[in-house]
Amino acid sequence: MGERKGVNKYYPPDFDPAKHVSLNKYRNSHPLRERARKLSQGILIIRFEMPYNIWCDGCKNHIGMGVRYNAKKKKVGNYYTTPIYRFRMKCHLCVNYIEMQTDPANCDYVIVSGAQRKEERWDMQDNEQILTTEHEEKKKLETDAMYRLEHGTADQGKLRRAIPTLSHIQEAQSAWKDDFAINSMLRRKFREEKKVLQEEEEKDLALQTKANLSIPLVQETEEEQQLAALLKYHSLDSYEDKQKLKRTEISGRSWFPPAPAAAGKATDTLKKLGLAGKALSPKGPAGGSPITSGRLGIVRRRSREGPESVAHGTHTGRPSCDGTAQPSSPAAIGDSLPAVGTASATTLSSSLVADYSDSSSDSDKD
Repeated sequence: MGERKGVNKYYPPDFDPAKHVSLNKYRNSHPLRERARKLSQGILIIRFEMPYNIWCDGCKNHIGMGVRYNAKKKKVGNYYTTPIYRFRMKCHLCVNYIEMQTDPANCDYVIVSGAQRKEERWDMQDNEQILTTEHEEKKKLETDAMYRLEHGTADQGKLRRAIPTLSHIQEAQSAWKDDFAINSMLRRKFREEKKVLQEEEEKDLALQTKANLSIPLVQETEEEQQLAALLKYHSLDSYEDKQKLKRTEISGRSWFPPAPAAAGKATDTLKKLGLAGKALSPKGPAGGSPITSGRLGIVRRRSREGPESVAHGTHTGRPSCDGTAQPSSPAAIGDSLPAVGTASATTLSSSLVADYSDSSSDSDKD
């Protein structure tokens, strides 16, 4: 508002400093201009700031602490020698008017009309805050000796209860009293931490160079260290270790190949024919009768080195082309021969040949 006041402005020729004193009196105006238009009624328009949160009675809207209004300020009384002022302002959200006035006794503002206060106050005595002494209490302390003695005794009790807290506060303040020592201790701590950080950076750089890494390394934690201590890594065998293991295996191996199992080829042949299970079982699949060479179409040929009685045999048969006797039928041969898989009592060597008796007889008939 300085530019609106009559300061360092143009002075007209008829201006008389002794008569007019100032340009405001010369122009018959107030320095506050329109803010003082109701000054004759004892009302001054000021900029009022809301001291706490309120609820407007007109629009029921919330008005926060710190909102400013153009308010009409008026003196309405005194609290002893302290004046009491009342402020009247219009809500910015409706046409309702709010009136508030000062409360010097409680150092607060009181809502007269137009709004309700959002209650956020507390009891200073319960909160252990310093209370202002009431006027009546001051007067009683000055005039009543017994009341003053009781009040002093209560104050001494409060002091005794507050001594531990006060001593703790004094110790804390004395610890921070020597600025130079505290600064030196802080700088020493920073130097130690900086040295540790430099060592860690050198280790990380060496590891990155060794492993050819371009990514930043993260600081390890205690959990990661414990987990790494539990792990055990087994390195791969070198070329020399593998060669040594191979030589040891070769030197411990037998020079000769392993002996083949008995009747290996016969077993393979029976497996190919699908008769391995039938040859090993003493009975046939369904009838239960033993399997004989006659059923398989096999003839046992006697060697010439045996006795004649054995060579000629007791069985009858028709002669073949080479003069040897052949049995008349495969069934008779099968009955005369022992079952396959049983022990034979004879000591003569024999061989198994295929039975071509039917084919030879058919050729002779032709």
